[in-house]
Amino acid sequence: MILLTFSYAMFQGGFVSWFLFYSFLPFAIYCAALSFYPLNELEVARVLQKSDYNAGEPLKVAVSVKRAKSFPLFYLLIEDHLSDSLKLASQQKKSKALLLPGLKKEFSYEYVIDEVPRGEHFFESFTLRIGDPLGLFEKEKRFTVEDKIIVYPAYSELMYRPFENQYDQGLTASRERVQRDTSMATGVRDYQPGDRFSWINWKASAKRNILMTKEFEQRQSHDVFVVMDCAPDKHFEPVVSFTASLLRAILKKGAQTGLFTMSNERASFPIRGGEQHLQQLFYHLAKIEAKCITPFAKVLDTDGLLIQQTTVSFMLVTAQITKPLVEKASFLGQRKGGTITLFLIKGDKESTSENERSLIAIANARGVRIVMVHEGQHQAAFSEVNFL
Repeated sequence: MILLTFSYAMFQGGFVSWFLFYSFLPFAIYCAALSFYPLNELEVARVLQKSDYNAGEPLKVAVSVKRAKSFPLFYLLIEDHLSDSLKLASQQKKSKALLLPGLKKEFSYEYVIDEVPRGEHFFESFTLRIGDPLGLFEKEKRFTVEDKIIVYPAYSELMYRPFENQYDQGLTASRERVQRDTSMATGVRDYQPGDRFSWINWKASAKRNILMTKEFEQRQSHDVFVVMDCAPDKHFEPVVSFTASLLRAILKKGAQTGLFTMSNERASFPIRGGEQHLQQLFYHLAKIEAKCITPFAKVLDTDGLLIQQTTVSFMLVTAQITKPLVEKASFLGQRKGGTITLFLIKGDKESTSENERSLIAIANARGVRIVMVHEGQHQAAFSEVNFL
C-alpha cells in the first residue's frame, strides 16, 4: 500500500495524490510498529469469586490484563475459552470483549453466566488480538490460563422422616427420629394400632387381661441405601437434584446412607455418616452423567452388591417406571426383608400416564412404596399426599 500510494503520487503528481500518500503514511507506520510489538509482555489473569458453586447460581468472572510498556493499542479483542458445558450455558458471547486500551498499562472486564450448570467445568486459555484502525494488520496470541470450578447439584431442604407401615391405614412417614431395635425389649406398654403381632407380650396380656406390647430400645439412626437411575432422560437433572436433597436430608437427620450409581462406570459408596461423607457424595453427583445404557431393572438385577447390603431400607430414584423394575424392586424387598421406596420424578405439573398408574397399582400390591416427586416440589416427598 505504501508503494502504491507513493507510485501514484510520483507519476500522477498534484495535491490529491500526495495528500493520499501522506494521509496513509501514519497508518502504515503504525502497522509496522505494531508488527514489532511483543504480545508476550501482556499478562492475563482470571479471577473467580470461589471454586465451588451450586447449580443455578450466577458465575462472575473478572479478567485483567497488565503490560510493562505504554505502547498505544487501538483495540484489544480478548476471548476467554470455556469448556463445552459452559459454552452451552452461555448462549451469548459473554466471554468475549472488545477493549480500547490506548496507553493504559492495566485494563480489565467482567462477564457473568446467569445460571451455571452442574458439573466440573474448566477454563482453558485466552486469545488476544490487536490490530490497526483500518484492519490492514492483525496480530494474535493464545495464553494458557487454566482454572477449574466444581458445580454441585442444586438441592432443597427436606424434612426427612423414616417411613413406616400402619395397620389398616396404608403407608405414612414416621415423625420419629429413631427406629425400634427389636433385638432388645426394655418393657411393656398398651397395645396400639400398627403394632406387629409378634410384639405382643402374652404373659403380661394374660396377667392384666388386656393386650400388652413389648417396648423396644430405640436406635438413634438407621441405614438407608440409595440407588439412582443414570439412564438418559429429560428429567435426569431433577433426578440428580432430588437424590442430592435426599442424601443430605438423611445425613442431617443423623442417619447413615450409601449410594450406588451406574453411568460410564459403576460407583458405590458404603453406608456412612458425617459431613465428609456428604461432600464425597455431592462431588460424585456433580460429575455424574446420564450415560447408562443398561436398564435400571437390569442394574438392580445384576449387581450383587445390593444383595450384600444389610440395610433395612432401600430407596430408588428414577424418572421411568417399568414392569421389570417393579418386579425387581419387589424381589429385592422380599429378599432383604426390608422396605423398598421408589421415588418417581416427574416434571412440574406433569401427571402420570395410564400405563404408569397401572404399574403403580402393581407395585403397591407387591409391597413396593411409590412416591411421586414433582420438579421443584421436593419438600412434599415425605408428605402423606404423595404416597401412591
